[in-house]
Amino acid sequence: MNKSLEDKGIDIFSYLFMIIFSVFCVIPFIIIISSSISDEKALQMTGFVLIPKEISWFAYKVIFQDSAIFNAYKTTTIFTVLGTVLCLILTSAMAYALSVKTFTHRNKIAFFVYFTMLFNGGLVPTYLLIAKYLHLQDNILVYIIPALINPFNMFLLRNFFAQIPDSLAESAKIDGANDIYILYKIILPLAKPALATIGLFYALGFWNEWFTTVLYIDSKDLYSLQYLIMKVLREADFQKQFNEIPGVVVNYIVPANSAKMATAVVTVGPIILVYPFLQKYFVKGLVVGAVKG
Repeated sequence: MNKSLEDKGIDIFSYLFMIIFSVFCVIPFIIIISSSISDEKALQMTGFVLIPKEISWFAYKVIFQDSAIFNAYKTTTIFTVLGTVLCLILTSAMAYALSVKTFTHRNKIAFFVYFTMLFNGGLVPTYLLIAKYLHLQDNILVYIIPALINPFNMFLLRNFFAQIPDSLAESAKIDGANDIYILYKIILPLAKPALATIGLFYALGFWNEWFTTVLYIDSKDLYSLQYLIMKVLREADFQKQFNEIPGVVVNYIVPANSAKMATAVVTVGPIILVYPFLQKYFVKGLVVGAVKG
């Protein structure tokens, strides 16, 4: 089928618009990479540019000078992967239970879950519960257990499950299948877009975790990556302020600005590698799961 001249013009305009829009999306990330490998003095003089005037890897040396960064990477990767898997299992189980119309108390339980989105016990009771009663202080499980079910993600997944025809589950029950079989063999394979969406939400939440480290972690072996990066940046800022004191002899310029850009590159890398595999499910799962409440 031959397109009309008007349709071809619309296609060309759409492609050009998307190309230009994509370029504007990529430019900030290029600037971040360029600034991370720029010499601090040149960066202060020229500002953030697409092409560095003087290339220097000193910012990355500051970040990776302590071997703890690699251990933090390992720790963060472990609780991100393990936490995301456990969260998906428990969230999907609860969401399926609350989506079954024959479940008598589903509305009451849904209300209690929704209530936690509006009110919480506060920081002190939460700390006492986790540290004193659950004994999770200085334990890698402290990153995972308190975050096992996110109410927003659960409702998003429940709404997706509710749109799957009931006849599928009813047919399986006639054949003798129980709810566990129906969930993991029938419902979840149909819910890949929603699972990818909330899985990405959970993974981002775990990967960016740092406040839990501040509250509950004392051992350096259990530091999260984001906390350690923040610690390195604070030390760099402190050194920069110290060097600005009159009378202090400065042997080198602290890469405060370039180090900030380098940390962005270091921390965002794994997420950039994972997102392309989930992107085709992401928008579909978010939209379809939010259609009806």
